[in-house]
Amino acid sequence: MERRDPGAWAGDWHHPFLHVAIVRELGAIGRAGVPAIKKNESALSNQGIAMRRNFLQHTWPGLLIASSMLGLVPGVAHSADYPNKPITIVMPFPPGGGTDVVFRSVSAKLQAELGVPVVIENRAGAGGTIGTALGASAPADGYTLIAATTTTIASAQAVYPKLGYSPDKSFAPISLVGTTPFVLVAAPNIPAKNLKDFIAYAKENRGKINFGSIGNGSASHLVAELFKQRTGIEMTHVPYRGAGPAQADLLAGQIQVLFDNPTALVPFVRDGRMRALAITEPSPVFPELPTFESQGVSGFSAELWYGLMAPAATPQPVIDRLHEALRKTLGDREIRRGMADRGVKAVVLSPEAFRSKIRADMDLWGGIARAVNAKVD
Repeated sequence: MERRDPGAWAGDWHHPFLHVAIVRELGAIGRAGVPAIKKNESALSNQGIAMRRNFLQHTWPGLLIASSMLGLVPGVAHSADYPNKPITIVMPFPPGGGTDVVFRSVSAKLQAELGVPVVIENRAGAGGTIGTALGASAPADGYTLIAATTTTIASAQAVYPKLGYSPDKSFAPISLVGTTPFVLVAAPNIPAKNLKDFIAYAKENRGKINFGSIGNGSASHLVAELFKQRTGIEMTHVPYRGAGPAQADLLAGQIQVLFDNPTALVPFVRDGRMRALAITEPSPVFPELPTFESQGVSGFSAELWYGLMAPAATPQPVIDRLHEALRKTLGDREIRRGMADRGVKAVVLSPEAFRSKIRADMDLWGGIARAVNAKVD
């Protein structure tokens, strides 16, 4: 067999000797590293030394790329055949919750688009930050993704001083999945038929209104704080461990108002046990409920968003493949209708636009959380 330095075949990517050279050089560097190879240059002729140096400095980077395409470098994402095994979406909230329901509603169609199983794995705790941290530390190969929300990304850094990830740096955004508005509901014993009446009542009863939330620093907490800023009213925050206890105390009259998502509130509003006063954005779940904007609270269009993300170092071709599959999934008429029935508007954003939204929301919600010292140790 002809023995030639691999640098001589650099221009012919299909040369059979090149494949052998790649394996040989990868094996050498894998065993001893580049310094060891250079150390042995003393055994080569001057011409051989020059050719080897040329190989290491100029040809080696190209061979590394080629070797990844040939499947010779373990750990390099093979985006050409991605995906070829099941994908896990880490769900940082319990089964049956709003975020869980949204992602399960799209997972079957996403699975069909990708051609591999898509598994939802619930890893709840600490307001969603435990599962999110686990997702952030997963291998960046496109096979572990993260279900992200406003609370785990936009406000978490301000709320959790010991957060185990960076909302801005630990993830590669794929796309928004959907948004849901907030509804302000009041207990039936509050003498307010609409938002204007409630604001007037709250100003007359300064310090006597309690509002509930699903937890300190949660979206339902921060949106109420934003509402207080925009209207100049005073309310006392009463945090709960989840929506269920907060709704129960509203029904019992222990708190007077609550911000929550439309779907969770529909049965209580329809049977008259709660009174819906306003919604941040129009929703088919409450088609006749006026928005805050239409009732005089300008610029109050807060929303809770759901998004899909991957660990930060995930290769761009993999991100692009996932984004395209999600775009097609969310473009399906039945998927959009099903999400709308749950009070969620299907929304697709490019990875770049999604990152911009995250940064803007971190400024908004993080600023509010810091202003009211909404910290969780």
